[in-house]
This record gives sequence, structure tokens and C-alpha cells, in this order.
Amino acid sequence: MAKFLRTSGRAGVRRYVDAAAKVLISVGVSANAVTVTGTAVVVGASILLLAQGHLLAGLVVVALSVLTDMLDGAIARVKGTTSRFGALLDSTCDRLADGAIFAGLAYWLLAEGRGLGCALALWALVSSQMVSYVKARAESLGAECNVGIAERPERLIIAAVAVLLEGLGVPWALEFGMGLLAVLASITVVQRLARAHTVLAASEERVDA
Repeated sequence: MAKFLRTSGRAGVRRYVDAAAKVLISVGVSANAVTVTGTAVVVGASILLLAQGHLLAGLVVVALSVLTDMLDGAIARVKGTTSRFGALLDSTCDRLADGAIFAGLAYWLLAEGRGLGCALALWALVSSQMVSYVKARAESLGAECNVGIAERPERLIIAAVAVLLEGLGVPWALEFGMGLLAVLASITVVQRLARAHTVLAASEERVDA
């Protein structure tokens, strides 16, 4: 969930999201179904719209689909059916959706002969995936690792702004956006590695003592 939704304004948003969740629950829709459906829509939009150069249409579809990140959690919360598998499925689908978005943009940039933009989009894809991997691996070793300047919400916002500006005809918007995103994601990877090193080293010292 985006950081700006964790502020005081989240209460108002949550009211509407929970209302929508109750409607979906009433017709038998599960949180996992919403997660998978939202991901399928993002992947489809990435292939059929972003990769074909229909940037503004793709941006609208992806933005609407990202709302499922709120809906699936709301359904689970309202029903009281949160599960570890649901959390795993949600994280897996997030990685798949992010990869599809950046891959779609990279494909279109390459097709347009914009090799630099393609390379930067691929760097953004890999570094973004590494942000999540380092956190997951560190926490599996017992190190809390929820730090960094470019978590998923920030990365999606940067990508969305870049696509919007590109769609409006701003020169080099995607190159700049993908480059910025790639650098910030790489910094986040380093921040998380440093955090994990500090926590794990401290825990090993306590064991040795």
C-alpha cells in the first residue's frame, strides 16, 4: 500500500474501498480472485497497449488495475480471511505485474529504435525486482528490511508520470523516467543490503556472546 495511503487521509479512502469489498463479497468474489484478475489485466495491458505504443490507454488500464492492491486486502480484512498464502500470492503477482509493465515499455522503446531507453527500462525492471528480493531474502534470515527511498508505490508513480509525459509528447520522458527509477531502485537495494548487514551482524554478535 502506498505510503500516502497510510496517512490520515487513508480513513476516507478505506471507507469506499471497504464498501466496494462488501459488494464483491456479496457476489462471491474472493481476495485471491481479485489479485489474480488484476494482475492478468496489467499483463494484458502491458502486452497489448504499452508494448504497442498505446501509452495513455495502457496507463489508464494499469492505473485502474492497481486499485486491486487495495481491494484484495479489503476483501480479506472484511471477511477476516487473511492468510499467509494470500500474502504470498499478492507479492508474487506484484512482481509479475511490475515485470510486465517494464518489459512492455522496453519492447516498445526497442521497436522505436530507442536503445538507451530500452536499456534503462530493463535496468529498472531488474533493480525493481531486486528491491523486493533483498527484502524477502533478508526477512527469511530474520532481518527486518522495510527501508529504502524507492519502494513499490514510489516506483509505480515514477513510471506512471514518465509514461504520461511520454504520451503527451514530452521528449525523452521515458528515458529520463526509467533512468531515474533505475537509479533510485538500485540505491534502495544498497540501503536494504546495508540494513540487513547491520541487523544480521548484531544478531550474530548476540549469539556469540
